[in-house]
Amino acid sequence: MKTYKPTSPSRRNMTGILYREFLTPGVKPEKSLTKGGKRAVGRNSFGRITTRHKGGGNKRVFRVVDFKYEKMDIPATVKTIEYDPNRSGFVSLIGYADGEKRYILVPKGVSVGDKVLVSEKADIKPGNRLPLNKIPSGTFVYNIELKPNGGAKLIRSAGSYAEIAAHDGGFALLKMPSGEVRKVEEKAWASIGQVSNDENRLVKLGKAGRSRHLGIRPTVRGSVMNPVDHPLGGGEGRQGAGMSKPKNKWGKPIRGVKTRNPHKYSNMLIVQKRVKKKKK
Repeated sequence: MKTYKPTSPSRRNMTGILYREFLTPGVKPEKSLTKGGKRAVGRNSFGRITTRHKGGGNKRVFRVVDFKYEKMDIPATVKTIEYDPNRSGFVSLIGYADGEKRYILVPKGVSVGDKVLVSEKADIKPGNRLPLNKIPSGTFVYNIELKPNGGAKLIRSAGSYAEIAAHDGGFALLKMPSGEVRKVEEKAWASIGQVSNDENRLVKLGKAGRSRHLGIRPTVRGSVMNPVDHPLGGGEGRQGAGMSKPKNKWGKPIRGVKTRNPHKYSNMLIVQKRVKKKKK
């Protein structure tokens, strides 16, 4: 981790990532695999705010990352490891043997010059991609499909991985980062390893300005609002919630309330629910 001299109160608690240790120096994004565009920043197609606390931030160039992995049985070489402002993990530019280039989400431990392969006969090593039925129990995987050839949907954030707990009746049992054990079809594909940039969770922004650069707008507590603006607002000085269960701005219960739909289609695939952290 990168630390700073305490030249100000915000600098004292600020940390960052030493990118020079991980990224290929002096590399610009592959122009053919990038595109611009306006970000939604919490607005819907009518321009109305549907997610609060989003907006502003530095402009970003979008990297077209391959989550489908359609080029089978063609070896590829890792050419660069690059920063992507749109995700927490690092991306890698790979060159296939037929000359095509693509961006992929790079795993921890893979460096420039390494070979990666998408094949049912690929070796069990970081960066390679195989169907779940070809991967032994106890292996760490990421970029996991929910359905065969549906594209990677699970385990894509920095430092995350799932462990293959067992194989049973055409399904692989995956232990997720949350502790949940879930069934996924064995014919679905997954990449071997753990997503890169595992230090991302240790970063301390240190000051409000870094949040604004990331496009995160301020969050105001309901208890300091007026009664017209929030159920917890109002009162002279600091007040308690004044109700048995705290509510959000729209009167819906919060804190410890289950939000998962009891009739969700994937409930039948969950073998063990996620582990709930106990308050100290």
